[in-house]
Amino acid sequence: MFSPTDLRKDTLIDFEGSPYKVMEYAQKQMGRGGSIVNTKLKNMITGQVIDKTFRNDEKVSPAEIDRKTMQFLYSSGSNYSVMDQESYETIEVDNSIDDSVPKYIVEGGTIDALVYDGKIIGFDWPKNVTLKVVSAPGADKGNSASATTKEVELETGLKIQAPQFIKEGDVIKVDTRSATYLERAK
Repeated sequence: MFSPTDLRKDTLIDFEGSPYKVMEYAQKQMGRGGSIVNTKLKNMITGQVIDKTFRNDEKVSPAEIDRKTMQFLYSSGSNYSVMDQESYETIEVDNSIDDSVPKYIVEGGTIDALVYDGKIIGFDWPKNVTLKVVSAPGADKGNSASATTKEVELETGLKIQAPQFIKEGDVIKVDTRSATYLERAK
């Protein structure tokens, strides 16, 4: 149990018997030393988003969520298959849980799954991933006066804007929160 003032964005909590993820968080000071915490919470099972205000004297429970390393096997229609790295069990996951899996991970890659009551309810993404550029148009000659970008396609099929100097075969880092180019991978 912890105080609502300890909440931060992406914290997983148990609220009304279900796991919720804190999407937004704002603490507001009230008169006489008290404070309230306004949050926007997303139910990790149903996807429902609610607004909840906590008083400073309330207690919040962390969600009892396990993290398991899974291997991404393939995507087919509205599902994708992952394999538990410990039991080698293949699990079908509905892409409504997290539709960004095929964008940021290649077949055979690993990802941490969030498991609640034996069921996958989401994935824990790193802040950035490293992907290979498979298609990039040539740079415009003489167009170096401004920081221009071009659309490149990555090995997962994701298309993002990248600087003109990026070419086919380069390996780049991509921000998973905004699907934007960060830098060349070292």
